[in-house]
Amino acid sequence: MGYHVSNANSYLVITGGGIKDINIVKKAFVYPWQKHSTISISPFDFEITLQAMTCEKLQFSLPAVFTIGPDDTAESLRKYAKILTGRNEEDSKRHATTGRSHVQDIVKGIIEGETRVIVSGMTMEEIFKERQLFKNKVIENVQTELNQFGLRIYNANVKELQDTAGSEYFKFLSRKAHEGASNQAKVDVANACMMGEIGEAEKRGKTKQEISRINAETAVLETKRKSEKATADAEFTTTQTKLNMGINLENIQATRRAEAKDAELQRDVEVKRAEMELERMRATEVVQATIKRESAEQAAEAKLYSETKNANGLLYKEKQAAEGRLFMDTKSAEGFLYKQRQDAEANYYRVARDSEATLYAEKQAAQPMALKAEASFFAKKKEAEAMSEMAKAYGNMSEVLGGPQGLLQYMMLQNGTYEKLANANAAAINGLQPKITVWNTGDSAGSSSDGTGAIRNIMQSLPPLLSTINEQTGISPPGWLAQMGPSPSMQKGKPSGKYVNSGEVNGH
Repeated sequence: MGYHVSNANSYLVITGGGIKDINIVKKAFVYPWQKHSTISISPFDFEITLQAMTCEKLQFSLPAVFTIGPDDTAESLRKYAKILTGRNEEDSKRHATTGRSHVQDIVKGIIEGETRVIVSGMTMEEIFKERQLFKNKVIENVQTELNQFGLRIYNANVKELQDTAGSEYFKFLSRKAHEGASNQAKVDVANACMMGEIGEAEKRGKTKQEISRINAETAVLETKRKSEKATADAEFTTTQTKLNMGINLENIQATRRAEAKDAELQRDVEVKRAEMELERMRATEVVQATIKRESAEQAAEAKLYSETKNANGLLYKEKQAAEGRLFMDTKSAEGFLYKQRQDAEANYYRVARDSEATLYAEKQAAQPMALKAEASFFAKKKEAEAMSEMAKAYGNMSEVLGGPQGLLQYMMLQNGTYEKLANANAAAINGLQPKITVWNTGDSAGSSSDGTGAIRNIMQSLPPLLSTINEQTGISPPGWLAQMGPSPSMQKGKPSGKYVNSGEVNGH
């Protein structure tokens, strides 16, 4: 009983009451009804010399050194503590540095079994050439088996293969390589001596031959040099003349190229200047047009509001006519816009084609006229592009103003359509003298005390009603109902009343 703390490389394994299986911790309070032991996770080294046989039935000895220890994870430590620690009561009371011989026996058996399985499927040549692959296979297979015990391979070192007792395979193999290297060295020395003697003799003969050849060639060359000198003097004079002529031609060509380049640069400057002037004029016109449009919109809206309030409730028939004219103006404006777009596109295509044809013809006719034709083509092209941009601007204005209806309203404001409509409305009611007939049938129907009041009121309202209908429309009541003389308006040939806003001016 007491508080126990393990070392840095150890863990406490506690079992007993209050613990379901085992508890692995670094420090804990151990009660009387509990037991504890210490396990070390320090890896340990052990050497192994394995006797194995390849698939060629060749036996050899494989010495190796493995560094193995418990894996420092909760699951691995639990497996190691439950399976491999403490073989008896005495071992459970000591540290893990004792009682590890049985662990080494288990690991050794696993390593020998897995290594023999791998070696039995390989040749001796493969083991030599694929040493790293062989090592990785051994570690991988052995680690798979050690996982069930909670162990981990920290390092594995496979030493040089050795002969087993009674076998001299590696001895003869080493001797063969040594003898082959010695014999090849002797052959290389003999070849070097032979090549040296042959080369020395060849050099002596070539030296004599070269001396004779040089003497003969020297005499011939002296004669040739004299004739070549005379020829060279003549060629020098000719070349000097050609060079002087070429220099003069280059100077003339350079002057012409400079003049052509200057003309080309001057043309570019004029083109850029024209483009800048075009953009400046375009910007100025757009700003002025915007200011005028906003002013016209505000004035038109103010005037339209005032005149609409004055004429509201008066001219239904004229309103219908105005709506009809508005519809016609809308269609006309849409047709005008579509026609402008089509004309702009057609004009652009026609101008572009005409300009290309003109440019090609002028180039073929005379090269000096090329610059003038190009300038004309550029101006017409810019004009066509401006018309195309105007058509695109109308399209963009339509999108900004909320669709074709907004563009139509803007065009009507710009063309003064609303002012024309207002003038037409004002002219329609100018000098109008409506005749208003008012009649009273007496007190309200409910004020009469007798039962004939309602009938009396109806009979009193019929004469003025029939008279108003006759005066306004010229329609007379049937003879059995009332006998009326011709109205003054019918004598003139037309009714005297007008209709406004679905109601009559000569109303009641």
